[in-house]
Amino acid sequence: MKTSTELRDRFVVILAGGRGERFWPLSRERMPKQLLTLLGKRSFLQQAVDRVLPLVPLKNIFIITNAAQAAAVRRQLPKLPAGNVVAEPVGRDTCAAVTLGAALVGARSATGVMAVLPADHVIPEEKKFQQVLSDAFHVAAQGQAIVTIGIQPTEPATGYGYIRMGAELPTPPGARKTKTTFFKAERFVEKPDYATALDYVNSGGYRWNAGMFVWSFITVTNGLEQHQPEMFAACQRWFKVAAQPARLAKVLAKEYPALKKVSIDYALLEKARNVVVADGAFDWDDLGAWSALARHLKADAEGNCAVGDFIHVDAARNLIYDARTKQRTPIAVVGLSDSILVQTDDAVLLAHKSQAQKIKELVKKLAADPRLKKLV
Repeated sequence: MKTSTELRDRFVVILAGGRGERFWPLSRERMPKQLLTLLGKRSFLQQAVDRVLPLVPLKNIFIITNAAQAAAVRRQLPKLPAGNVVAEPVGRDTCAAVTLGAALVGARSATGVMAVLPADHVIPEEKKFQQVLSDAFHVAAQGQAIVTIGIQPTEPATGYGYIRMGAELPTPPGARKTKTTFFKAERFVEKPDYATALDYVNSGGYRWNAGMFVWSFITVTNGLEQHQPEMFAACQRWFKVAAQPARLAKVLAKEYPALKKVSIDYALLEKARNVVVADGAFDWDDLGAWSALARHLKADAEGNCAVGDFIHVDAARNLIYDARTKQRTPIAVVGLSDSILVQTDDAVLLAHKSQAQKIKELVKKLAADPRLKKLV
């Protein structure tokens, strides 16, 4: 049983400022991937909040987003206090967002423990995830540990970062034993090539870096003070005005553009010596591109996954997604394989699955074309 004191001191900061460009044409700047409903009846952001509600009071959940998306975030989460949705004036990568989250948490509780979670991941096994997160909260509250949740690899994916695990950590004297196993983090590796990733998976000693972290307010600010003194100084300034949304917005507007762009992994985790890995033994997918969506949809006999009215001849392993809200018509395909076809009210995308990551380049071209930038 969690005590009311434990719950009061637990916080979740959800990072929801991404543009999700690889899900164009459905994803747009004002309606990015995390705000879309692609699986189930709730958006990815709504699901992210739903998953943590058994562990954290709603008033202790913060959403870090951007100015273009803040209104949509508030519409999707009407019960969340409006002041808990904070917009970054400009994107400055995850270290700045985490620093802002720490200031918000610290202003509520100097003894607070915070989880930093992405807004757009797919986690079908919610109970298993909640057990790992609860155990991570417990370990982070005991001392000075930075906890990262590592996912057990299921394939030699080259698009993820990896964590090399060290020795399993024993339960400290007097502490309760957790159901989750924890390891010392020895090394972070950013997106290895296929052969290296295959070695990592076969070794059993690596986990995917899912971008999920848990630490106390004191631990994260001590880490920033040691490794990122400019961010630490900013955190101290924001901490003083964090309880006043209007004042905070003015301070952020003035200071944020001058911050350096750096990820929290590079800025803190790769430098710190107090990082531990919680073994994330649950199904997980970061759904990085359209091609990944097929893993969560039912396929026909030829491996085609379709959302919409789809008919084909000699077509195989395609993803067909009809997102039109006006007049839907059948999508007919002949002789097409391993492709992505997405149709919205104002655009059509056709891409080979192997080129799905290049949709981000396509969005840049659209943005640079005066005729087409309205589609971004």
